[in-house]
Amino acid sequence: MTPSPRLSICIATFKRGDYIIQTLDSIVSQLTDAVELLVVDGASPDRTEEVMRVYCEKHPRVRYLRETVNSGIDQDYDKAVGYASGEFCWLMTDDDLMVEGAVERVLEQLNDDVDVVVVNAEVRNKDLGTLLRPRLLDVTQDLHFDEPSGEQFFARAADYLSFIGGVVVRRAWWMQRDRASYYGTLFIHIGALFQAPAVTRAHVIADPLLVIRFGNAMWSARSFEIWMFKWPALIWSFQHFASSTRAAVSAPHPYLSVKRLLWFRAIGGYSRAEYQRFLSSVGSTGSRLVAASISRLPAKAANFICALYYVLRAGKASKMELYDLSRSADATPLARRAAAMRQIP
Repeated sequence: MTPSPRLSICIATFKRGDYIIQTLDSIVSQLTDAVELLVVDGASPDRTEEVMRVYCEKHPRVRYLRETVNSGIDQDYDKAVGYASGEFCWLMTDDDLMVEGAVERVLEQLNDDVDVVVVNAEVRNKDLGTLLRPRLLDVTQDLHFDEPSGEQFFARAADYLSFIGGVVVRRAWWMQRDRASYYGTLFIHIGALFQAPAVTRAHVIADPLLVIRFGNAMWSARSFEIWMFKWPALIWSFQHFASSTRAAVSAPHPYLSVKRLLWFRAIGGYSRAEYQRFLSSVGSTGSRLVAASISRLPAKAANFICALYYVLRAGKASKMELYDLSRSADATPLARRAAAMRQIP
């Protein structure tokens, strides 16, 4: 009998036929007898199945399971872990890349003293040609956590782990967790990791072993709802962590922030439609007045204000923000010029 692999790389995919080839190519050369690649396809209507059949024929360590209906990203990742054969599962994304040697580096950390390994990533633009941030998780040395509460790990890594591709988890540990309660949150892995009792044994690899294709998320059209409501609601549901710790990850009501509303207006994610749907009946009279006013502000004016802020700030971290501003349908010449000056196409 063939022994079970040490690691299963689990990808849940939907309508990524145009991108998953690059992802697969970055992985298949790193597969060994200790590593399998498992792709769960949520009934993609594009050429994903055709692409995957070719890879399965060429690479015996690649497994492809096509669902008859799309169950959503949370359930599909949960299914992938359930189908996996490995002792650990890497919850990989379907449009990002692994750097050479990434799998070997992760295998080195899969010891008996960890249940979760976090893999750092660099961020590039949509065509991967421009580096926007060299390390999304701002650490330069590996970190190890082994604490009763898991709160230090939550404080340090939860914000970064909104990116699911950075999660490697012990399969048996995952299967013992409540996952169904987090279907529909879009962040099932966060629920699995940090529900009570939270994960206590974790290791963080500081070197970026992944390349994130920024600006390509399938949920971009829902970004206002996700970051203003779904994400904070999830973070603040972990009541076993101190309020100050949760606040460091996400404000409980980010839609009360003028700066946040202005940002979403600047990139085209907030308008009268979002105000009417999400904010017209929440908060105080004053906060609703402010929110309504920003929703009526010309988007180009908001884009100019935000671009000017990042030009004056001139911080290294602003490349991602300028990239977003310059790609907006309401991008101003200032946003485009500022992005060009930072060599952001």
